[in-house]
Amino acid sequence: MTVTGALTILWYALAPFLWLMAAGAALLVAVQGLAHLRGYRILGYRCPAANLAAIAVGLSGLWWIPLFTQSRLAYVASVFDWVALLGALIGLTVIAWLLLHPLSYLLRGKSPRHA
Repeated sequence: MTVTGALTILWYALAPFLWLMAAGAALLVAVQGLAHLRGYRILGYRCPAANLAAIAVGLSGLWWIPLFTQSRLAYVASVFDWVALLGALIGLTVIAWLLLHPLSYLLRGKSPRHA
């Protein structure tokens, strides 16, 4: 299979979900931008609850990713399948953390810092 053939298959697989990916990206940018304007610094703020919630969201992918792909966890048999599933879980955890961490900062009600 050529690269263009693989990209064509990928395009047709992702096309129905483009609106969902665009909405998620817009939400992520909006939350990050608003939190940054209110004084949020990614390494300067700590929230263990947001970290645990992001890990819980990532682990929940073990349940709903096979449902989303109309598969079963029992079908994950080869090393490549496990690597793909772990990559999806890690990506899900990172995206959840990038959304929940600044959101927890905004919901705490702290006043903006003035330099």
